[in-house]
Amino acid sequence: MKTEIHRFKPLPLNKVKLNGGFWGEKNRLAREKVIPVQWRILNDELPGAELSHVIKNFRIVTGETNGQFHGMVFQDSDLAKWLEAVAYSLTTNPDPQLEALADEMINLIGRAQQADGYLNTYYTLKEPEKRWSNLRVCHELYTAGHMIEAAVAYYQATGKDKFLKQMCKFADYIDGVFGREEGKKPGYPGHEEIELALIKLYRVTGEERYLKLSKFFIDQRGQEPNYFVLEAEAAGEEFSADNKHFGLKYYQAHLPVREQVTMEGHAVRAMYLLCGVIDLAIETGDNTLLETAHRLWKNVTQQKMYLTGGVGASSYGEAFSFDYDLPNSTAYAETCAAIGLVFVAHRMLQLMPEREYADIMEKALYNGVLSGISLDGESFFYVNPLAVSPEVCEKRHDHSHVEPERQKWFACACCPPNLARVLTSIGEYFYTVNQNEVYIHLYGNNIAKVGLDEGEVQLTQETAYPWEGTVRISVSTEQPVRFTLALRIPGWCRQAQVCINGEELNLSTGLERGYAKISRWWNNGDRVELSMAMPVERIYSHPLVAANLGRVALQRGPIIYCLEEIDNGPNLAAISLPSGSKLTTQYRPDLLGGVTVITGEAMRVSADNWGNSLYAPQPPMKVKTGFTAVPYYAWNNRGRGEMLVWIRET
Repeated sequence: MKTEIHRFKPLPLNKVKLNGGFWGEKNRLAREKVIPVQWRILNDELPGAELSHVIKNFRIVTGETNGQFHGMVFQDSDLAKWLEAVAYSLTTNPDPQLEALADEMINLIGRAQQADGYLNTYYTLKEPEKRWSNLRVCHELYTAGHMIEAAVAYYQATGKDKFLKQMCKFADYIDGVFGREEGKKPGYPGHEEIELALIKLYRVTGEERYLKLSKFFIDQRGQEPNYFVLEAEAAGEEFSADNKHFGLKYYQAHLPVREQVTMEGHAVRAMYLLCGVIDLAIETGDNTLLETAHRLWKNVTQQKMYLTGGVGASSYGEAFSFDYDLPNSTAYAETCAAIGLVFVAHRMLQLMPEREYADIMEKALYNGVLSGISLDGESFFYVNPLAVSPEVCEKRHDHSHVEPERQKWFACACCPPNLARVLTSIGEYFYTVNQNEVYIHLYGNNIAKVGLDEGEVQLTQETAYPWEGTVRISVSTEQPVRFTLALRIPGWCRQAQVCINGEELNLSTGLERGYAKISRWWNNGDRVELSMAMPVERIYSHPLVAANLGRVALQRGPIIYCLEEIDNGPNLAAISLPSGSKLTTQYRPDLLGGVTVITGEAMRVSADNWGNSLYAPQPPMKVKTGFTAVPYYAWNNRGRGEMLVWIRET
């Protein structure tokens, strides 16, 4: 069944210029620091970092150097994501030297590509006779998807089509291998990614075969007889389809996609699958895919998402566990999974501008994504728990996946280059446009050039968001233009005011799906001011989230806060927040790159006068203490120590 979808398209990246402010600075950091540092790592030139070997693998394939393949089976994807980040950087900030470097890598990729179009350094070097023999585990299609995404981004950034043609050749080859036709493999990727990449390729080339191939991979997933079971049997491997952790649910292959009710398995794979489902629904109008997308979105965001926008609670399998299971100190919440949630929310906004989608996109960006990178852009978290004790991490095996300090790189390095491509493309997440409607989803300093049916307008945002709740938007146009400007009033905002040229807009009649919509003739120089009250809020979990019963978290605007040992001393678990205590805020330009901190009075359990007994029939003494909370994303930028998001409440 098909339905007509009125698409809300993201404003292209080259139409949004960031001008400082919060996201402008993160974008600058990615361009000036993250991309160069990661280039050194990909070339194994950064002392103390895990060996990447990714570029050397390509040079071994081409015969330009000697050696053996090193790394994960998907090691090529690190270079692909780096190239994608470079493409986004070039889109907004042309750099001939960086472009020449990218061209050099694209030429290297072309030399490593096989005559039939196949590209994968692991299989070319180690097991050339085993192509496509282990789709469940070996990530060939995942790696291909990242290469395709990079090629599309580079073509859009530079207009150069060499990389795009290379990946079209690869996609054509893949299309000849997979399908339901006689002689083709009826398989699909163990790690989703190519589904969304093929749709990006279709959008820039217009080649219908790429759209049909993406549809095949999505439709074939989970069908009986199950391909992964047959593949394992053919290889003589032991694989239990109903295994508790690494069975078919882990791969989202336990049921056909349209029949899946809850989001299961590896969290990053699940998010990428959902991206592909939404993209395919947008292109085909398939109503059953739309229903699937909404159903799985609700399950993730209403039962399986951390307050920070992190997803995937279990370290075993990097996976979703079960509804309301959201432990704090053992949380996995992989950075890539939060990034995947951002991708999903961004696509949901293209189906329909609902505040809920933008709220969660914003929550994940400011918290679960940004926590994955240090303020200097040189070190990273793969795992993002909501409570950390360095001693526990070191001495308890059930916490061994948690690093108490960010790392320079990882043997499995999917997260750092993923962060690079998000931060370099962040401007694309601010706006969506539909004929004569402009929706603003994110707030930050930028200049946006918007093409509408009635003509082009320029919108300029000026704000100190997220530390202040005032956003000023000015309109520039050569002639009066009639269009609708829709401003998101965030779900966390209980009181908002919108003024147009100093005259207050009546919001009492309500918002449309969480947006204040202003339809009028706009003139050059018109100004809109959005003022959002931004008090500190105490946030509580659903009663079925056992880990947070009796606990409270602090949020101000889109920012989730935490306690750090450096501000509050050791044993953060001993601190409790009285329910009526006053909370104050102060902007600290000298702290953590400039942040607003929350301070107040708390209680601390004291071991003074307890004695030597391990247990006693009376409660310990409590003493008053002050506390300081800082943004969660910025923790562990001042040295090693404990961290805590959910605080006991008394």
